[in-house]
Amino acid sequence: MPDWPRLIRDIPDYPRPGIMFKDITPLLSDAAAFAAAVDAMAAPWRSLPLHAVVGIESRGFIFGAAMARSLGCGFVPIRKPGKLPARTLGEDYALEYGHDRIEIHADALPRGAPVVIVDDVLATGGTLAAAARLARRQGMDVLGASVLVELGALDGRSRWPDASPLHAALAA
Repeated sequence: MPDWPRLIRDIPDYPRPGIMFKDITPLLSDAAAFAAAVDAMAAPWRSLPLHAVVGIESRGFIFGAAMARSLGCGFVPIRKPGKLPARTLGEDYALEYGHDRIEIHADALPRGAPVVIVDDVLATGGTLAAAARLARRQGMDVLGASVLVELGALDGRSRWPDASPLHAALAA
């Protein structure tokens, strides 16, 4: 198995002073490492009958779409405001460095569809928790979530809204 964690580099003070950004672009450019990272993120969900993987804009799209393909299910995007063309549901949330909003198509999946939510990094947990709330409001059955990297010092896991599993492929 490739040593994919070594390909995630730290960029200090991006996008704001005091933030340590996890740059995944070196990982994405290495085919074997990218495949290994996707496999690590998908592993806990292989035995579940998933309808879709729900990916959070923007880097969650990369891993979410690859995981959906690997798991043999669909992909549903959660986007920033104004990016989806049909009727949407929205959710406001706090970030490590501000506030934001995410949206999903109101008719993205049938009620009760089992899904896993995916993002690249779990920092303070605001985005992931908002995505779970939004998916549930749309009627999805959220079975859990998967992230590439969890920044444990920021305690984002404590904001995960329920007892469903939250899997991190790498703890930093």
